[in-house]
Amino acid sequence: QVQLVESGGGLVQAGGSLRLSCAASGSIFSINAMGWHRQAPGKQRELVAGITSDGRTNYADFVKGRFTISRDNAKSTVYLQMNSLKPEDTAVYYCAAATNRVEWGQGTQVTVSS
Repeated sequence: QVQLVESGGGLVQAGGSLRLSCAASGSIFSINAMGWHRQAPGKQRELVAGITSDGRTNYADFVKGRFTISRDNAKSTVYLQMNSLKPEDTAVYYCAAATNRVEWGQGTQVTVSS
């Protein structure tokens, strides 16, 4: 099993930046890819960005050019740099790791005020 712990959420004004971190532990050798998802109140959870074990990335259209996903394999940590934040980015952000199943972190709240 893989355990994921997110950090870095908080309250920021529109136009500001935050960096989320996700530290993985446990059977990290089994991780094929990691990613960030988000869920706003009353909405379904949606993919924000993903990164494979060899560094290939993909982004949802609504964050392209604003968010950057990266990983530090030595620290078993994935980051999400979020710039030019908008009120509609307000959500709980979840880290996910793909092994032979999807493992989820507990989530971290991001609130963007207008």
